[in-house]
Amino acid sequence: MRIAASVLLCLVVVFAFAAVAAAEDKEVTLEGTITCGKCDLKKDKACATCIVVKKDGKDVVYYFDAKGHKDHHSKVCTEAKMGKVVGVVSKKDDRNIVTVSKVEFK
Repeated sequence: MRIAASVLLCLVVVFAFAAVAAAEDKEVTLEGTITCGKCDLKKDKACATCIVVKKDGKDVVYYFDAKGHKDHHSKVCTEAKMGKVVGVVSKKDDRNIVTVSKVEFK
């Protein structure tokens, strides 16, 4: 009986972690100013494509992943543009990273 209870408890824990991991992989839509972290925001030493979103009255910066940066940076390096970004958000160190699946400029 103890073994069955232990196995059941382990399964519950595994499924709980799987549910949390699946919830983190949801795509979100971010609306704001798509710009360069170096040229416009003066936050980075090298060019970095990012979107600045208003959240709770504060500016929150989400950096594009490497592919998203490569695909879209030339459009915003010298001139920030309003737009939408669809992707999966994650955290790396102290940065918000968005794995970009779609970008729309206004």
